[in-house]
Amino acid sequence: MFTAALFAVAVAMILCLLRMLLGPTVYDRILALNSFGTKTVLTIAIAGFLMGRPDFLDIALVYALINFIGTIAILKFFEYGTLGDESLEESE
Repeated sequence: MFTAALFAVAVAMILCLLRMLLGPTVYDRILALNSFGTKTVLTIAIAGFLMGRPDFLDIALVYALINFIGTIAILKFFEYGTLGDESLEESE
């Protein structure tokens, strides 16, 4: 059962890779990258269950947080063109 779930997640990851490569806009590609990261979290959790390693859930949670923060940073960069506070840069 969990092997079938792992296979289904792998197929979904391949589809996300296709969207990342063929996406018509930058935001489609960013959304596909975020979905790929989410599916990676699922893959880590399922693999941990299959191997009997519950500590993989901790790794999956850390990866989910990194994925979320990275997606927000990429979106901010594409929206504003910078990641820092420009008011501090102008005063120096």
